[in-house]
Amino acid sequence: MKKFGLFIVGLIALFILLANVGPLISLAICLAILYFGFKQFMKSESTGAKIAWGSISLIVLIVAVSHIPAILGLVAAYILYLVYKKWNENDEIVSKETDPFSNFEREWKELNKN
Repeated sequence: MKKFGLFIVGLIALFILLANVGPLISLAICLAILYFGFKQFMKSESTGAKIAWGSISLIVLIVAVSHIPAILGLVAAYILYLVYKKWNENDEIVSKETDPFSNFEREWKELNKN
């Protein structure tokens, strides 16, 4: 039952991620342009160049902010990662024996190995 729930959550997260692939790509492009514009703004020494790079960076920042729904895609990707990690966990159940003699036998075997 646990695996079925993980499958359903993973499937929903996958659909949300696939629905937001376009906004994620455009957000990544906007952030790359914004980074480049900021670096050029910091490098430039003339006032005209600073105004040009600052206005370009401001316009790209406004475009990047319009891609806020892409954050849902990032959250869905993170949830998908968590489902993948949880799916691959070992479900080993350690059974403790209540019989004192079997516990003694196991300890005796470990002592005799040396």
